[in-house]
Amino acid sequence: MEANQAIIRVEGLEARYGGNLVFDNVSFQVERGEVFVILGGSGCGKSTMLKHMIGLYTPFAGRVWIQDDDITASEGAERRAILRKIGVMYQMGALFGSMTLLENVRLPLEEFTDLPTEAMDLIAASKLRLVQLEGFEQYMPAEISGGMKKRAAIARAMALDPQILFLDEPSAGLDPITSAELDSTILKLRETLGVTFVVVTHELPSIYTIADRVIMLDKETKGIVASGPPEELRDHSENDWVRRFFLRETAESEVTSP
Repeated sequence: MEANQAIIRVEGLEARYGGNLVFDNVSFQVERGEVFVILGGSGCGKSTMLKHMIGLYTPFAGRVWIQDDDITASEGAERRAILRKIGVMYQMGALFGSMTLLENVRLPLEEFTDLPTEAMDLIAASKLRLVQLEGFEQYMPAEISGGMKKRAAIARAMALDPQILFLDEPSAGLDPITSAELDSTILKLRETLGVTFVVVTHELPSIYTIADRVIMLDKETKGIVASGPPEELRDHSENDWVRRFFLRETAESEVTSP
């Protein structure tokens, strides 16, 4: 697949919790090598969308294609092969507190490879080095800062050299400086490794810094209300709610371009 072609295709996706419809007939594509952001207001289904894209949830209808593989219909060895193409950083990092950073990053290698322990340790250490955590291999998660935990979680997500990284609220709970440092790490990894990122966030400074394109989910319409570069949506969207979101203005505020 050549650059600027879809590496992920979401087609007609419908999600429900029991009888509650979250979103309906949602379709979009993620291009190879871009940073693609899923955003929207509270309860619109951002994290639910991500969990469908990585195969944690089964859609009520529709399909998710990772390259040419339908993850929504896969199982067994086929699903394991698809999962090797992706890495996931869960919200708050989800590191195992009883393991060192090196052991946390090594976990996917233990699950998916037959490499000797020494080789797995070398690979895990190299991933920690990529996110500026060299020298912290033997630290426990409780001994490092929130931003470092997020970077360690990204290192673990990269353990198998995936083509796509999914990040769920990477900036949540971080101060502005630490959040900016994490944004810089994401852009550096995209530049040096050519990784495609799918990021769920509502942090506007981060969105403006890292996003090539965004889609905005809407709780009321149960679908996508806007898509495109964030600055374009902020300045030129014809949807008043979309522009107010990007300008951080209430309905009573006068909407003006910055």
